[in-house]
Amino acid sequence: MSNSNLFLKSGFVRAPLQNGVGRYVCQLQRIVLKFCKSHGGSRGLRDYIEQDLVDFASNNPSVVVYLKPRRHRSPVVVAEYLNGDRVWMSMHNKTHSEITKWIEVIRTQQGDVSATRLRKYQYTDYPSIQGPWTPFTYKDPKLNIVELPNAEFGANNRLPMTATEQLKIMFEKKQLEIKPIDE
Repeated sequence: MSNSNLFLKSGFVRAPLQNGVGRYVCQLQRIVLKFCKSHGGSRGLRDYIEQDLVDFASNNPSVVVYLKPRRHRSPVVVAEYLNGDRVWMSMHNKTHSEITKWIEVIRTQQGDVSATRLRKYQYTDYPSIQGPWTPFTYKDPKLNIVELPNAEFGANNRLPMTATEQLKIMFEKKQLEIKPIDE
């Protein structure tokens, strides 16, 4: 068994504050693009800054964008989220299109979800006290002691009555009303 999970924060899969139920609030608060003006490894990030950064900033007015030129350093993108998480991502030798995709990933996630150990794979605000649903949850308890096969329990009574069946029943009722009384 590995002890690497002991150092990860644990949590549940969930949307922060029911985000998206009423309206969507972008969880990205701040993004810092650190790059070198002359280093070749920063070329993709410089292209992104020149071509797409103004559109990104205008489409996401709630996100604060900082540019931090650094001499002879590898390009880095640091994202800070509303829940306090910081995501650091190296952009060394990445192309303009790769950086565009990674920044979109950073914009749409809610923090450092990769460093969270999931306690459960589902989460609800109102957990059930009666346990999970199974196909036998609403079955008749008499089914436990009946001898199978049984016509009563084998019938499919979950489907709604068809129009043909309703007409047959109406016809039979009419026949009973019209039927002459034997003298």
